[in-house]
Amino acid sequence: MGESGKVAIIGTVGVPARYGGFETLAEELVRAAGRTGRADRLTVWCSAPQAPHPLPDSYLGVTLRYLPLRGNGAQSIPYDALSLWQAAGSGHRAALLLGVSGALALPALRAVSSMRIICNIDGVEWQRAKWRGAARMVLKRSEAAAARWSHQLIADNPEIARHLSETYGRGAVEIPYGHEDTNPGPAADIDDLALPDSYALAMARAEPENHLALILSLFATDPSLPPLVVVSNWADTAYGRALRQRFAGHARLHLVDAEYDPARLAAIRAAAQYYVHGHAAGGTNPALVTMMGQGLPIAAWDCSYNRATTAGQAAFFDSAEGLRACLQSFADHSAARAMGAQLRAHAQARYRWADVTDAYFRLLGL
Repeated sequence: MGESGKVAIIGTVGVPARYGGFETLAEELVRAAGRTGRADRLTVWCSAPQAPHPLPDSYLGVTLRYLPLRGNGAQSIPYDALSLWQAAGSGHRAALLLGVSGALALPALRAVSSMRIICNIDGVEWQRAKWRGAARMVLKRSEAAAARWSHQLIADNPEIARHLSETYGRGAVEIPYGHEDTNPGPAADIDDLALPDSYALAMARAEPENHLALILSLFATDPSLPPLVVVSNWADTAYGRALRQRFAGHARLHLVDAEYDPARLAAIRAAAQYYVHGHAAGGTNPALVTMMGQGLPIAAWDCSYNRATTAGQAAFFDSAEGLRACLQSFADHSAARAMGAQLRAHAQARYRWADVTDAYFRLLGL
């Protein structure tokens, strides 16, 4: 049976969100669709190996479809491509493609299908340090295919829009990321984590371009700094496992496994003195936007994406000594509070989920 009135959301592990920024975006779109009577017009493609079992047919009224592949890593390429073909084959009128992993399928798909392709490019994925050789080449070609064959491009950061314009001559609709509610309800009990009463906080996937090794090394060797809590998917990558083994013995470092419960995340954020953001790639980073909304002073890796996201109002570093200088500047509590207030005001003005989902719905014709 055809589904000619539906829009497919492709390129995530699935919903409910339990992985990263695109999953959170997909869930926010699902929730907004439910609130506005659009849930029956969306289908989300999901990874069966990464979903809860038994596999549900729907989530908040939205149809879920599954593939027996992982939605990230090397398998994301066939996962996204097959999702696109299934969406076109079942008569979906449009697909929101989150990321470029499946974009090499677009030329053939466009030749036989009228399904409209709207692609959020994400960051410049092929530039990430974790990709080498053939993988980097495939991702670079995938980005080019997405830019050439998508009907419409979305950029969540003005620097991504500039990259698309300068590299491919394509304009993009700029839709930022949303600002999560950092206080979603009653405080959760996180005593099981045995965290100190106050600490510096970093939250990132364990990948080289997020500079966790630099951050951990500095806090491990400088006793003048507060304890550090780092929340990451340590077990999911060889890099993460190596970092955990290297730094697990330091009493002032607290390496916490990735957490997805909003109340527990809020409790972890609530005790933070400031936030350290080492991401060097990826456009507008969800964790950075959320911590801006928390109103904390932020030390961020010095790259164009982070400067654009924060409107230049954070402190920036590109080395261990630069990070040390940022953290020492936070000793001026009045200036640190002022920075936090400026960052919160910017998040509340620019990164509102209601505005983000409305913009997506307009673009998708929902």
